[in-house]
Amino acid sequence: MIFEQPRSPLRLVERERPTAGPGQALIRVRACGVCRTDLHLLDGEVAVPAPPRILGHQIVGTIEAIGAESPTAPAGEETAAELALGARVGVPWLGFTCGSCRYCRSGRENLCPRARFTGRDIDGGFADWTVADLRYCFPIPAGFSDIQAAPLLCAGLIGYRALRFCEGAHRIGLYGFGASAHILAQVIRHQQREVFAFTRAGDREAQELARSLGADWVGSSEQAPPVELEAAIIFAPLGPLMTSALRVIAPGGAVVSAGIHMSDIPSFPYSLLWMERSLRSVANLTRRDGHELLALAPQVPIKTHVSTYPLERVNEALDELRGGRLTGAAVVTIA
Repeated sequence: MIFEQPRSPLRLVERERPTAGPGQALIRVRACGVCRTDLHLLDGEVAVPAPPRILGHQIVGTIEAIGAESPTAPAGEETAAELALGARVGVPWLGFTCGSCRYCRSGRENLCPRARFTGRDIDGGFADWTVADLRYCFPIPAGFSDIQAAPLLCAGLIGYRALRFCEGAHRIGLYGFGASAHILAQVIRHQQREVFAFTRAGDREAQELARSLGADWVGSSEQAPPVELEAAIIFAPLGPLMTSALRVIAPGGAVVSAGIHMSDIPSFPYSLLWMERSLRSVANLTRRDGHELLALAPQVPIKTHVSTYPLERVNEALDELRGGRLTGAAVVTIA
């Protein structure tokens, strides 16, 4: 299913099977999660540099071929025996980094200026086959089906990275209770911290999902929780939620934006930010994030709430995501 231009449906085409180059794996795709980033790309809110492009960056599949060793990408733990032929792997949004810039050398590869992203700069997983850099392939833990594992590879990872910036917080608000929040809520409860779930007003299905996952309080984004929060993570792409969260954050608390795109944040009085409150964003992921979350997932254990669609119906999944009609995560299945 290829992207050709913004605001046009993805189109089903036949292509030749791709070939793995040096340091790459040819992967038979089994499932691919549908992410709000795919929607931002489709709607032209985030640019696709060189269409046509195959979107999709929460890929689960099996390695069917491996290209020659790349001299610029030496083998390490990410290209060990667990990523051999036949291995089941996940491919995330971050698909390539240079490995030599100051960000890569300091453990901040998510900020690499030469980074390339799966489903934006590199063909992604809304297809039968894809090719991925072996350095950015993660072994999928046993016990997780392809469908259950797919949402972990972006929805899970971006939430997990955002949680890093809530260190020390016990009462955490999640604004926008969709694919990311429903995974992260399970991690927060596993860590014996409190979850405060904020949804669109009247979204009873999302609120019921939050309650079923053990949220300590559930309400709409217009409501104030019964106690001050120590941190909040914003998943919905709505700038006014940043200031809404600031109003209910205790001194020293953090409000973290986990989206790649957001509407404008309205002006607000400095008094909301004072007392060492902070606003910050989260970008992409690192391999450390991926390995840590996938090791943690079976311990929780994380159970993803998934709606599935065959590949040729991915436009329907994107429309439902755009219209706020999805509860949990959407995953495309490949026959």
